[in-house]
Amino acid sequence: MERHPELLIPASSLEVLKTAVVFGADAVYIGGEAFGLRAKAKNFSLEEMKEGVSFAHKHGVKVYVTANILAHNNDLEGVRNYFEELKTVQPDALIISDPGIFMIAKEVLPDMELHVSTQANNTNYGTYLFWHQMGAKRVVSARELSLKEIKEIRAHIPDDLEIESFIHGAMCISYSGRCLLSNFFTGRDANQGACTHPCRWKYSIVEETRPGEYMPVYENERGTYIFNSKDLCMIEHIPDLIDAGIDSLKIEGRMKTALYVATVARTYRKALDDFKKDPELYAKNMEWYKQEIGKCTYREFTTGFYYGKPDETAQIYDNNTYIKNYTYLGSVSGMDESGRYRIEQRNKFSVGETIEIMKPDGRNIQAIVKEIVDEDGKPMESAPHPKQVLFVDLGTAMEEYDILRRKE
Repeated sequence: MERHPELLIPASSLEVLKTAVVFGADAVYIGGEAFGLRAKAKNFSLEEMKEGVSFAHKHGVKVYVTANILAHNNDLEGVRNYFEELKTVQPDALIISDPGIFMIAKEVLPDMELHVSTQANNTNYGTYLFWHQMGAKRVVSARELSLKEIKEIRAHIPDDLEIESFIHGAMCISYSGRCLLSNFFTGRDANQGACTHPCRWKYSIVEETRPGEYMPVYENERGTYIFNSKDLCMIEHIPDLIDAGIDSLKIEGRMKTALYVATVARTYRKALDDFKKDPELYAKNMEWYKQEIGKCTYREFTTGFYYGKPDETAQIYDNNTYIKNYTYLGSVSGMDESGRYRIEQRNKFSVGETIEIMKPDGRNIQAIVKEIVDEDGKPMESAPHPKQVLFVDLGTAMEEYDILRRKE
């Protein structure tokens, strides 16, 4: 059976959900204010969830809600109440890792589609068959699987059980995200949604008999970041992902900006559509995809475990900083009576500057900032205050959800 995989995009807020939908997502996954694994993400209130689901459904896009913590006894009652509340939201599926939470979801939301999170360590077809028997519609593969293993899983499971796999974004140095570093150093539990990302910190060695004497582990003069993984990127390998029988191609990033989400969604959307139309067209446009995907912040790229176990080249040893080629300035959210476009400013920009308008259809338009006024119509030379509502004239027509960015 030929599969046309879904493109599944993360959203940290209502604004980002709308961006994901407009820039090419087939489905979006979001977290509520409880029981998801991104406690620091902005996350959605119940009202925002309802608005997001309604917006997505109008555009033919699905919404999945994460409830993927590993629960303790005192979580279970709250989970039950939360699922009761979700009845009013009507998302398309829940993403769950804990069997106890899975059972509560089946009881409280008997008609809800249930997906098993990557946190549940789904590394073999026996596990997939188990979850299928329990009533799961989809299982998210562990990040430690190769494409060969995923293909074997596909061959051993029913056609109606879907496989979802991460294809882009940050990688965790721990097995399926089960990391104790954050808990140990800060008391914040990665498996309860509060990870502080100590894998990105800088480390030295202390020898037991010489306390207080720090010995750097040299890679170069800037020190070493021994746990710092490169980011996953599979834009060049879409034919292999489809051949493996993956149903949903998942982007990591529920903490990311609208610019990141728009860039990744638009690039993978075009790559998937081009490949479906003609594999030669996909091959021909490869340089464009690579150039575009490099315009969002990232930590160098790797193919993770897909082609075998990663070696030393999958880590970044000399720094813990992102590569950042573009800055997010804001997105268009309306117009005033003078024909200027409304944006909520995210980073400073000034009159006379050349910036780029990023459109959902793949075009990037260079424009000069001709005018900036505030909400009272008062002219401004620059936009220094984050989240300030402004109206701008860029000398060209724009549409709602167009994104403004500046090349650094």
